[in-house]
Amino acid sequence: MQMETFHWKKSQILAEDYIMDNDLAKDLFPYHYRNTKDWEERAAWLTEEAKAPRADRDRLVQVLTAYNESIGNFSAALENINSLNNKNALTIVGGQQAGLFGGPLLVLYKAITIIQLARQWSERLRQPVIPVFWIAGEDHDFDEVNHIYALSGTQQVEKLKVDHPTGQRTSVSKLPLSPEAWKEALNNLDQSLMDTEFKASLIAKLQQTTEGASTLSDSFARWMAALFGEHGLVLIDSDELALRQLESSMFEQLVLHNEILNAALVRGRDQVEAAGYMAQADISEDSANLFVFAGGQRLLLHREGDHFTDKKKDYTYTRAQLHDLAVTSPEMLSNNVMTRPLMQEFLFPVLAAVLGPGEIAYWAQTGKAFEHFGMKMPIIAPRMEFTLIEGTVHKHMNKYGLSLEDVLERFDQKKQEWLDAQDTLKLGERFDAVKAEFCASYEPLVESLATINPGLKKLGETNLAKIVEQIEFLEHKASDAYRTQFDSALRQLERIRLTVVPLAKPQERVYNGCAYMNRYGNDWLTALVTTPIPVDGMHRVYYL
Repeated sequence: MQMETFHWKKSQILAEDYIMDNDLAKDLFPYHYRNTKDWEERAAWLTEEAKAPRADRDRLVQVLTAYNESIGNFSAALENINSLNNKNALTIVGGQQAGLFGGPLLVLYKAITIIQLARQWSERLRQPVIPVFWIAGEDHDFDEVNHIYALSGTQQVEKLKVDHPTGQRTSVSKLPLSPEAWKEALNNLDQSLMDTEFKASLIAKLQQTTEGASTLSDSFARWMAALFGEHGLVLIDSDELALRQLESSMFEQLVLHNEILNAALVRGRDQVEAAGYMAQADISEDSANLFVFAGGQRLLLHREGDHFTDKKKDYTYTRAQLHDLAVTSPEMLSNNVMTRPLMQEFLFPVLAAVLGPGEIAYWAQTGKAFEHFGMKMPIIAPRMEFTLIEGTVHKHMNKYGLSLEDVLERFDQKKQEWLDAQDTLKLGERFDAVKAEFCASYEPLVESLATINPGLKKLGETNLAKIVEQIEFLEHKASDAYRTQFDSALRQLERIRLTVVPLAKPQERVYNGCAYMNRYGNDWLTALVTTPIPVDGMHRVYYL
């Protein structure tokens, strides 16, 4: 495994400062992932703390077991679930929305980070630490998860997607996809992938995850289990009915203490802004921070006095009615981005949460809310980051003298410098000289025409501009003709750019992992899981 490590600065400033151990950001969190003592203190707090509300551990084990058996997860994952019967067992939790065929590469990297940290701290603490992947099936943004991107043979970033089955604004886990929709999606993926020795097996495995899968969440869970279950990764869909029922008492607290909860979140927002950062989430004074399922939709609730209503005021609930839903029908309620961390803490003994930059910024606002419920925000560990560089692309980078930093920060400049170095005719310089010489001899003549007739000078200036325009036209034509000699080089350079920053974004945020599994099998993925890699906030270039 050949890797290089470098610091890729995050655009999310708060997350960047936290990851790099800046005091201003660090003060927004009770622990820091780089501090070994914090891991030990957090483990001790979870083991000894009795005040914080906790889900019934036996019921949690039952829910996790039933769900993971239903998705065909491996025995290693089921054994990990059983380990939760040990009162000293802890978890590393991270999650993502349920993306088509696994979503972008970063989803795989989040699962890998969770597994790596669980293994590492289980050994260090000498107690069970279970890797748990939280599937955000309750989220309703279908258009965010219904597609993948792949690089075509013609060097185009292609989008493959499944259409929304109903048009209703409800949880992804509640949107059934037809067998025909799955068949079309698989066929489109099949056509986009080149023929390799791994292709038939890959498509067959993906087909198994879609057979009988009614939703994107179902298929996603099965695929993640197929990829990581043998390494002990436990999966759970946040919209799973049995899990919702287990969450009932926490939903009660979120309803009964709603004003205090929101006030705590407002204080958290103010604390973030006082530290000099922009709040990731704007918390309004009337936010309920809960969704309700009504009329086939997932609707965000707001508080109006002692009532709760959706934005359009189509549905209104008294506090007693909402509390009754929490007790009798908790599956009718759903968390938002601010209450999800609290619910995860209620359900699991969370040693650390694995988060991306945007999530870190959200969680920075939740500390006061954790404290209100007698909880403590877990250690926040940044998701590991990778850029995959194939052998051919690596060879071309060496050929053109490009480092990854060059591609990220000065690609167009480096590309032009290379092209300029090939220009033995010095076309640009010669055309510039011709224009300068022409203007130097022609402009005095035009000026002198004014003594004959002022109109002649204006005509002469127009004439001069047209001649210069024609010279520049010839220059562009000559330049284009000259560049065609380097079409192959330009294609190679474009392939480098499309590999590292497709759609002007990091590779891990765009491409799906299936293209790489199709070309190289799963060995590269297994190596990322099994090779100890420090969770240090750095970016790694992985040469395939």
